[in-house]
Amino acid sequence: MVMHEKSSLTRRSFIAGSAVAAAGAGLALAGCSSSSSSSAASKSASASASASASASASASAAASSSAAAAGKQITAACAYSSTNYTPIDMCGGSALMIPATLHVFEGLYDLDLTTYKTYNALAKGDPTKISDTEYEVELRESAKFSDGTDVTADDVVNAFEKNLVAGTIGPFLAFIDTVTKKDDKTVTIKLKYAFESLLKARLSLVKIFPKAKEEQLKTLPIGSGPWMYVEGKLNGDDLGTIEFAPNPNYTGSKAAKADSMVWNVLKSDATARVTALQEGVAMAAEAIPDSNVDQLTAAGCTVEYVQGFGLPFFMFNTMKAPLSDPRVRQAFYYAIDMDKLIANQMGGHAKAAKGFLNENHPNFHEASNVFTYDPDKAKSLLAEAGVSDLKIKLEVNNNWVADLAPQIKNDLDAVGITTELETKTLQWSEYAPVTETEGGPAIAPEGDKIPAFDVVLTPGDPTCFGNDVDLLLSWWYSDNIWTQGRSYWKFAPNSRWSEMQELMQKARESADAAEQQTLWNQCFDILSEEVPLYPLFHRELATGYRSDLIDGFKPIATTGLMFLDAAAK
Repeated sequence: MVMHEKSSLTRRSFIAGSAVAAAGAGLALAGCSSSSSSSAASKSASASASASASASASASAAASSSAAAAGKQITAACAYSSTNYTPIDMCGGSALMIPATLHVFEGLYDLDLTTYKTYNALAKGDPTKISDTEYEVELRESAKFSDGTDVTADDVVNAFEKNLVAGTIGPFLAFIDTVTKKDDKTVTIKLKYAFESLLKARLSLVKIFPKAKEEQLKTLPIGSGPWMYVEGKLNGDDLGTIEFAPNPNYTGSKAAKADSMVWNVLKSDATARVTALQEGVAMAAEAIPDSNVDQLTAAGCTVEYVQGFGLPFFMFNTMKAPLSDPRVRQAFYYAIDMDKLIANQMGGHAKAAKGFLNENHPNFHEASNVFTYDPDKAKSLLAEAGVSDLKIKLEVNNNWVADLAPQIKNDLDAVGITTELETKTLQWSEYAPVTETEGGPAIAPEGDKIPAFDVVLTPGDPTCFGNDVDLLLSWWYSDNIWTQGRSYWKFAPNSRWSEMQELMQKARESADAAEQQTLWNQCFDILSEEVPLYPLFHRELATGYRSDLIDGFKPIATTGLMFLDAAAK
């Protein structure tokens, strides 16, 4: 068994007692905010969800599914917004539309985000190995899109061709040379190099759509998954709703278990999400604030914390002295009182990083450098690097990490790193990606073209795409925009970036799990020593749900809500 397919989730739940079981009736219970703005948001969320429920039920009345529960509707309160509906490039990484896409579309193989195990989706079985670099995949019998048309090899080939050149997931598919049609129900996949242990999980990134209706992808995408979007009811803007109906032509193993599903997009107002869950307007809600946990559990809800990979990180301008010195970068991490930061700003729902991966990841390795709180060590490293009176600007993304910034500033100031905070919505285009020569490689900035920024504090979590080690390392450290035009680690003085690339490539091509782990461990050690971009801690995500209203729902360790095995009661 491939190590990365084991479950990597750790859960802590806060569950209501029997004394509040009556909360399932959808009553407004104690703990609601009494402010007028919160009350208005609550009413707006309730009214929007109620209207959506009526519209969705009407729209899906004609749809049938043998597994659907008659007259039942699944409802959700979502914390992210997006209008990128196309499954090509996995919706550009949208925290809202990736989970929506996973309900509407299938890949040859799909990834269960509750376990990170792959299962056969459009594929009839496992890939048939022709050689180390050639495989065939046959489509399952009677696979159809929601419009009733057959899924064909032509559709599969077209979807792969579009995704291989896509900006977000294209680099994750770089091991693929060609995907071609063998016959109407079989495709041949040729690889550039052996990639056996990670093949199925990576193929799951490509979602298949009808080639003949590609023009609809931006407005009303059609897939072969258990759910389909309701025409005229696809609005991923904040305060919008996304409505789904069961796919009457679905022939896979994850049939819809309700007659309709409505997602209320409540990005800007956590109070509205909390109230929708408390009142039963939503059966599940993501990104529950710690301050509302007691309120929700008293109202009969379950709030579950799932340990995942999601992290805040420092990203350094590794071409700019003295930040070009790894010792200076390490000093930042020794300066931070991580236990205090986690206790005060995260409510204890995170773990200080002991390596690149979270500790419950099956491939976790404790890195050669583990950054404990050691101000003296920080000062010593700065002195070794010949640095004194260092002044930096810390650019902070205007989201949940902004709450971390005041203590981080105080801790850095205390070791002699005078820190100016600038909190803003990051525009990555401002970080001056390097240009490329005509048909040639990226060119490092020089002289006055070296970017001016110092350090960035922002969060990240690519586990919405998968959690295999190669994917996670590749996201930030391969030959891509992060190393070429953000951290600039590829071009930094005395950088060990090239050494990392060699180790990562050897691990990709290895079919031996023990050898892979050894190679990855070397990568983790390099990162802990170089820290061009490195985690402070790995956080737990809080998801609330109503077990009195829904069966089979499981929170996930990354952004989004998944209902593929859930049934409305």
